[in-house]
Amino acid sequence: MGFWQLPKPLKTHNKKWHKIVRLTKKIPYGYELDPDNDKLLVPVEHELEALELAKRHLRQYSYRAVAQWLSKETGRYISHMGLKKRIEVEQRRRKASITKRKLAKWLEETLSEIEKLETQGVGAYSEACGSRNPPDSSTGSST
Repeated sequence: MGFWQLPKPLKTHNKKWHKIVRLTKKIPYGYELDPDNDKLLVPVEHELEALELAKRHLRQYSYRAVAQWLSKETGRYISHMGLKKRIEVEQRRRKASITKRKLAKWLEETLSEIEKLETQGVGAYSEACGSRNPPDSSTGSST
């Protein structure tokens, strides 16, 4: 009594994990060093799938409990603070990419509006109306 167990990770067949570039000394959870190239990290599928399931478990359980479960399931240790940091970094990156996509869309819309205004000539004068330069005061014309 009093002992509980989190469910086993689901088998997902649709996900394809990709190699990533190694940016720091530490190798992130779910990846291992590529034996052929020490600048690349190879995904460890069962760890990454368990991590995805652990994210869902965080809605009901504490970081500490989920980290213990994750370490037990995969055989690779992760602390509760390491798990928390990993989740927070992913959330920050996701928010940043959403913001950048919105800004890119807004920039495209703004550029198309600018092009439309330039072609219509709204708020501007055309070259046929006269010279854009003011009369030169050094020519000595006096009245």
